Amino acid sequence: MAIAPEPTHGASVRVGDQYYVLSSSLASRRRKHVLSHGDTFAVLDQSGDVPAALEEELGLFYRGTRHLSQCELLVGGSAPFFLSARVTPDNVHAVANLTNNDVGGDRFMPRSTLSIRRTTMLCGPAMLVRLVVHSFLLEPVRVRLELRFAADFADVFEVRGMRRALTGDVEVPRREGAGIVFGYRGRDGVGRGTRCEIRGADPRWQGTTVLLELDFASQEERVIDLTVTCLNDRVPAPTRHGFTGAGGVREREYRAWQAERATLHASDEGLNAVLAQALADVFMLTVPPEPGTSHAVDRYIYAGIPWFATIFGRDGLITARQLLHFAPSLARGVLRVLAALQGRDENPARDEEPGKILHEARYGEMAATGEVPFGRYYGSVDATPLYCMVLGDYARVTGDLGLVRELWPAACAALEWTARYGDRDGDGFIEYQRTNEHGLVNQGWKDSGDSVFHRDGALAEPPIALVEVQGYRYAALVAMADLADALGVPDAARWRTEAAALRDRINATFWLEDEQTYALALDRDKRPCAVVTSNPGHLLFCGVPDDARADRLAARLLHADLFCGWGIRTLASGQPRYNPMSYHNGSVWPHDNSLIAAGLRRYGRLESALHVLSALVEAAQHFEDRRLPELFCGFGRRRDTPPVPYPVACRPQAWAAGSVFLLIEAALGLEVDGLHQRVVFRQPQLPAWLRALELKNLRAGGAHLDLNVLRGKYGGSIEILHKEGDVEVVETR
Repeated sequence: MAIAPEPTHGASVRVGDQYYVLSSSLASRRRKHVLSHGDTFAVLDQSGDVPAALEEELGLFYRGTRHLSQCELLVGGSAPFFLSARVTPDNVHAVANLTNNDVGGDRFMPRSTLSIRRTTMLCGPAMLVRLVVHSFLLEPVRVRLELRFAADFADVFEVRGMRRALTGDVEVPRREGAGIVFGYRGRDGVGRGTRCEIRGADPRWQGTTVLLELDFASQEERVIDLTVTCLNDRVPAPTRHGFTGAGGVREREYRAWQAERATLHASDEGLNAVLAQALADVFMLTVPPEPGTSHAVDRYIYAGIPWFATIFGRDGLITARQLLHFAPSLARGVLRVLAALQGRDENPARDEEPGKILHEARYGEMAATGEVPFGRYYGSVDATPLYCMVLGDYARVTGDLGLVRELWPAACAALEWTARYGDRDGDGFIEYQRTNEHGLVNQGWKDSGDSVFHRDGALAEPPIALVEVQGYRYAALVAMADLADALGVPDAARWRTEAAALRDRINATFWLEDEQTYALALDRDKRPCAVVTSNPGHLLFCGVPDDARADRLAARLLHADLFCGWGIRTLASGQPRYNPMSYHNGSVWPHDNSLIAAGLRRYGRLESALHVLSALVEAAQHFEDRRLPELFCGFGRRRDTPPVPYPVACRPQAWAAGSVFLLIEAALGLEVDGLHQRVVFRQPQLPAWLRALELKNLRAGGAHLDLNVLRGKYGGSIEILHKEGDVEVVETR
């Protein structure tokens, strides 16, 4: 039964209990540039503007609030002519090349006689813009530039389209020195402000527009700097940097990031572009931990821009696992931050329970006032077992038992949650059901309201036991048993016994013989949701199926109704509720595919894993900047037709960027054992279109090495280029 949407103003409607972002035809066609640093991100058009009066997500955002809703440049009274634009490879600068249109008045200035290079970057809670204006006229000329500003202080959920009954108080903009300050006092009591300052010219303010009258000598060049600072009276005032100083800060951060991660270079330039963009996106989305947590050197990775630019437990853990062999320090930060935010109490208002891992944390006004439940929200059924899984994998890859000892109480509390609170009815499976009417109805990674249903299309009634979550719990028990052995804790045997029993129950209860796959879920009456989805592929990643079922499941996942040619769909065509343009019922999610491909490799289905790798890399070539989006439509692949974008997908998205690294790990059969300083390549192979792959600064405990992987007729071969420290390299056939 369809749910009638509740109309709202702006860019979305609310459908049932979900927050559904509606795309406009304008939004789907406008090219955007995204910048991010810490808790600040900007979405700009290709000229570097934030146009006024557009129902889109453009603007400058800080801690969940839009601090700048207009920033438009005019030359001689009209918008400059766009020439070209790009974001630099490190995602730090957005650069636009502009020129003037014909300018009339007392002295006519023909078009294309001014070069305007507009460079924008973020540093902390500030956006810095440098305008380099060069006159190519032989005679002197006076040029008028205008910059128009506005700040609506809309909460990010308002930008998504939620309607509010009451808002805070907008202050009259005030002059401050040579600049202007916009102010807002929210209903949460927080004072927010936006300060706009100009350097390099004498500003003349007319309301919220600044006029710059520039006199150019013959072929002269002028530099004008704009700084827009986001202010919040609950956050210490930021360090102020000029454009050059801010660039130095960002450069030092990038060099530190490069030093601590492995690098990949492929013989295929298309794959190189995908890898470079993915690494830049991961760097852009990583931030220091939440204020008040320890270990300030650790970094967390935000989920995505624009809608998920904050801490998400599930997304952070999966991204950390995807990048574990290539940037292991990211997992350390994610694990520490989530331990600090772990549930302590039974709080139904935010689905919190002791030991439960956070779903998301928001800092905006609507979260603080309770208009949305996501200020600190725990409505995620899978983040908690994933925490134990990732801690176990981190220890295996890095050999860092010190972190395991530090986080052992948090891991034990998480595992205890899976048994005490996760298993609501004592049947051995983890179920979810929201504990307040404003929480998420579905609490797995497919969290849209229509994503869990039966063969007749009827929605499943909670409590619901998702199939992949049972796999995560199995893997969590195995990981905790291995960690207990490493620490000398006497719980390993009990946890292994529980894991074996759970594995048997999953295989007996969820397997659908007629479909050669596992059920999506069990509903409140323990009836299987017997629909064909991608979810069971995660069981391969966790090691749940026996060999016979694994073979049949692997074949089913690559069947034409699930595998569309660009990747594995979330739901097979022909199933009830299938729609290739939906969010979770027929679309393709790169992170989902990466977990499935790693699972296929675990069970020896190497060619199938390479097939998924090739499909996603080929799909990425067709997307803007060769950046894999959060998801894309699941239409079948056709000759000379690219994959179809999903209109409001986040780009960048952390686990989409991370997917390519887990796919590479699967192709190489890469297993790093940091505890024993050992690197294993199990039947490494590259797809037919990739001749070689160079991997540098791969770490195993305290050692690291550089190597080449070369494609061969019957398998890949490993060539060691450089090695530091005592590390053994093993290649199996």
